[in-house]
Amino acid sequence: MNRNETNQLVKGALLLTMVGVISKLLSAGYRIPLQNVTGDMGIYVYQQIYPVLGIGLMLALYGFPSAIAKLAAEEQSHAQKLSLTSFYFPIFLILCMLNGSLALFIYMNAPYITGWIGDERLTEIYYLGALTFLFIPVTALLRGTFQGNFVMKPTAFSQLAEQLFRVTIIITSAIVIAESGKPIYTIGRAAVFASIIGLIVATIVLAGFFWRDKPFHIEKRPYSMRHYVHTIITIGIVATLNHMVLLLLQFADTFTLFPSLLNGGYSQLMAMEAKGVFDRGQPLIQIGTVLGSSFALALMPSVSKRKLTEQPQIFYPYIRGAMLFSIYLATGATVGLIAIFPEVNQALFQDQQGNAALRLLMVAVLLSSLAITAAAILQGLGYIKRIALLILLACFMKWIGNQWFVPSMGIFGSSFATVLALLVFSVIALTELRRKLPLLQLLRNVQWKALLLATFVMVSYLWIVKWVVHPWLPPTRVASFLFVGFLSITGATVYGYCLIRLKAFTEQQLQMLPSRLSLRFIRKQRYR
Repeated sequence: MNRNETNQLVKGALLLTMVGVISKLLSAGYRIPLQNVTGDMGIYVYQQIYPVLGIGLMLALYGFPSAIAKLAAEEQSHAQKLSLTSFYFPIFLILCMLNGSLALFIYMNAPYITGWIGDERLTEIYYLGALTFLFIPVTALLRGTFQGNFVMKPTAFSQLAEQLFRVTIIITSAIVIAESGKPIYTIGRAAVFASIIGLIVATIVLAGFFWRDKPFHIEKRPYSMRHYVHTIITIGIVATLNHMVLLLLQFADTFTLFPSLLNGGYSQLMAMEAKGVFDRGQPLIQIGTVLGSSFALALMPSVSKRKLTEQPQIFYPYIRGAMLFSIYLATGATVGLIAIFPEVNQALFQDQQGNAALRLLMVAVLLSSLAITAAAILQGLGYIKRIALLILLACFMKWIGNQWFVPSMGIFGSSFATVLALLVFSVIALTELRRKLPLLQLLRNVQWKALLLATFVMVSYLWIVKWVVHPWLPPTRVASFLFVGFLSITGATVYGYCLIRLKAFTEQQLQMLPSRLSLRFIRKQRYR
């Protein structure tokens, strides 16, 4: 991989990070009016179908494209462009078979799934949700081929368009449902239609780039269908599992949290509302985690044992830089959210229910960011089965943890189970990374003094501003929103400024940022 490809890869990672943050902000945004308009019951219904929809979206955005990108990178080492007959068509056929099988399985087993969940009124929604998988093949194929060429714009723009349409439809549906007095379960059907339309829009955006660039030729080349199937199933599914760690934990909540609350003495209505309160934390976790996962996505097509052995002077600093950015950003996001969570809860959801449980849940931002990034690097090095087993272990711990802790501790027990599962996942993943890449020396390269001081200064600043300003704050929602926005922006600025001034990053790591930003930050460190 030459320097030009490295720069292209870094720019792609930054673009995906920026778009990912915007998308997650939109994702968090639509849940706010959804909860405000339909209450915690609306959030409950939505979250009971969201894991299935999320699996489809992750397959289309991360899993299958990562595998296809790997295949595209291999193919293009022999030819300038990919063959329509030997690459695009066979892979499209494989994707259709896999996604069709998933759709058929969910459709045929919808009554059994909702019976297991304990709410048979969700059956019709699961029937519809199965159809989402039928719209994945084209989207995944096009995203994967562009990423294999180190071209990240099509993926980024299609992701943003998909999210914009999906969010708009869900918000509009929530308003219509509330004003018309339709059953609350209608929001589940609206979520399914929104996901399908979002995938169609993403496909249209990708098709536009494909038609413009024409990254294909007609010449037929020899290929191995078995190799294609093996790569898509192994790398594709595991890559999806990697990015679906939080989603799989939510999937465990879908099946265990509501029944466990009932076992703890909650009435059916109280259990539904309690789960709705717990689900408030999910979009906030996703916003923090995307800061680390986008770098992992960009690394996937290029990291391999061979390249790491041949060009260690390029790959080791790049991997180390990606991990350090993940540590610093996720730490700041986690501590900041914990510090201002009561204000966030009040501003977004109009009350402070579940503050203790949701504050504990915010620790998942740091743990999931570290785990996802480390697992993505290990996956790129070929340790696929280990990552799959590790992810399944984390999900198993969450599943059992809910059944153990929730009956006696309520939703606080579910938060504890989430953090415990992610803690085990991240510790094992980082230990494996240290064993496989001994020259990485990640912990030695973390500037602990700078990190701790920056965190202390940020928290002190947030507490002082809250202590001074909050008593004078008007008791209105607009004032709460403005106050939380002010705390978030200025707190992040203070934290980032302290990291730069305390030389948490090397000049080489700062050069991973866009040129103007990197030059500005490098000057601040040199002439401090």
